[in-house]
Amino acid sequence: MLRPATALRPVTSADLDRFDAEFAGPDGPGPYQWFGHTPTLRLRRLLDERGLLGGDENMLSVTADDTLAGRVEWFRKAWGRVETSACWEIAIGLFAAHRGQGIGTQAQRQLVDYLFTHTRAERVQVCTDAANLAEQRAAEKAGFTLEGRIRRAQWRAGTWHDQLLYSVLRTSGPDTPLVTPPSSDTSRP
Repeated sequence: MLRPATALRPVTSADLDRFDAEFAGPDGPGPYQWFGHTPTLRLRRLLDERGLLGGDENMLSVTADDTLAGRVEWFRKAWGRVETSACWEIAIGLFAAHRGQGIGTQAQRQLVDYLFTHTRAERVQVCTDAANLAEQRAAEKAGFTLEGRIRRAQWRAGTWHDQLLYSVLRTSGPDTPLVTPPSSDTSRP
């Protein structure tokens, strides 16, 4: 099967209209990304002010064969002082018709490349629901490594959900292991 040509581009006002329509109810974003109805005026304001780029919360549109397929987002996170410990956390939302075709994997891989090319980040991470097998596979195919489980970290649909934390480092990638395997040398005690 030929995979769609996936690309990222700046968000337009028409894209926000489509996101509003596609993600307006629980069926649009899917079971792992529905947090109830939320206002989108803030996104429109940020689009007007800075194109949803160049801040602590950012967004690009995802296209598949030049057709709008969804969006990727990245948010500044910190593992200590922001000045010295910041990284990017990414998220993706694809329209239902574009899921399961490898678009999410390609979009996340392209976003990681974009962030490592255009920012000083050493680390990019993604969190996903422990039951979201599709995103777990997409993250791993995009070069992310599972780091662990964050227990009861996300409130959604009336209950707490565990999240899985994945990361990729600037100095690593899909072909570079993050942890050196133990030596097979058995001559040492």
